Amino acid sequence: MVSRKNNILQFVYLCGDLLATTAAFVLAYYLRFFTDLIPVRYGVPPFQQYINVLPVLLAVWPIIFYFHGLYQVRRARSYIDEFFSVTASVGISTAVVWGALLYYRVYHQRGLEGEPALEPARVLFLYFMALDIAGILLARASIRRVLEEMRRRGYNIKKVLIAGAGNLGETVARKIRDHEEFGYEVVGFLDDDPGKTVVAGYPVIGKTTEVSVMVDQLGVDFLIIALPLSAHETMMQILHSTRNEIVDIKIVPDILEYVAIRAGIEDLDGVPIINLSDLPLRGLNSFFKRFMDILCSFVGLTLTAVLFPFLVAIVKFRSPGPIFFKQERMGLDGKFFLMYKFRTMAVDAESETGPVMSRKNDPRVTTGGKLLRKLYVDEWPQFWNVLKGDMSLVGPRPERPFFVYYFKEQIPQYMLRHKVRSGITGWAQVNGWRGNTSIEKRIEHDLYYIENWSLALDLKIMWLTLVRGLSHSDL
Repeated sequence: MVSRKNNILQFVYLCGDLLATTAAFVLAYYLRFFTDLIPVRYGVPPFQQYINVLPVLLAVWPIIFYFHGLYQVRRARSYIDEFFSVTASVGISTAVVWGALLYYRVYHQRGLEGEPALEPARVLFLYFMALDIAGILLARASIRRVLEEMRRRGYNIKKVLIAGAGNLGETVARKIRDHEEFGYEVVGFLDDDPGKTVVAGYPVIGKTTEVSVMVDQLGVDFLIIALPLSAHETMMQILHSTRNEIVDIKIVPDILEYVAIRAGIEDLDGVPIINLSDLPLRGLNSFFKRFMDILCSFVGLTLTAVLFPFLVAIVKFRSPGPIFFKQERMGLDGKFFLMYKFRTMAVDAESETGPVMSRKNDPRVTTGGKLLRKLYVDEWPQFWNVLKGDMSLVGPRPERPFFVYYFKEQIPQYMLRHKVRSGITGWAQVNGWRGNTSIEKRIEHDLYYIENWSLALDLKIMWLTLVRGLSHSDL
């Protein structure tokens, strides 16, 4: 039954993608040749020539989309993840078709002299790519909104049983409760601690040894195992007990312990070696990230220069002193550098207290500083740090040496965050762990970012930064 419903949803998404692609191609032809957005210099080619390309588009698109996982039915798929997947898929598909048309045009002209050849108009394909991305995202968003509204009304609800009533299990339960549009209903927890009866508002209905019985009696659709790695034996017992049950099993790893066991496999003349410090941000990946840093920092510095007189006026408003604030921070490989920002606090704000972390409603912040922080522009001078190579656009926020030496003695794996360049924004900040919040949670998210880095993740963090605002966790 589940497979049949998934097949129907996949077909609906496929139809939406193909309809949006068809409409985008026809509209792109009209915009290119029948509007004055960009003048046409070589006449208007017959529509029939381009309509012949449409079957190729409708054949290539589903294949590329399939390999990007866009037809995997996932209730909790992020809109942002879908945006980047669709954008990448459309870009690759357009490049494939564009290249094929260029090859066909050359072959056609050489082999069939005197007959008209299709001219793959570059502007038309640029229009098409932009319209296709927008159209597909709109179609998919509409389908998802209908599905989400149906789930809110109680249709197609999936029952979830959580094994593990600790912090990890409680976090999972709260996330499910906060997103009723996913269509999940937590029926309860399983835990071997007799002192736990209710967690996050849901009952603890039995022990982990009773998992098979509970799955069968309650008609559970999803079993989520939220146990620490120290409970490995319990986890294996649960998997063994449910091997004959028709239930989808998902495991939520404890992030810190998960990061600790991330490893890469290397080969030494046929002998496999596990590299416990393997990171994705190496080689060509590092080059692409640095290229993006340089490009975006030029843009950021240009914008800062344009607005500089206004920013200076705000900094100086009722607060004499320097425009910029610089402070020593620890970055890549534990090396120190001077980090810049627009001054938002009174001069010598720590002269009496010594190093103190910034907090909400900090009395040391000036009137102009409050405005700069509210507008999220006080960090802009750090584009200079990015251009110099001290920092990156995205990465763990750099900390002062005083706090680094303290935290590394208190928090396991704290120094691992210095395996990459520090960032203006980061995974921890866009997830709400900024300011006077849990240092452990910040490290948890920093290490997750380091171990799971990708350009798509960087783009996602930058987008979330624009939406949610930059971090103001440091002085």
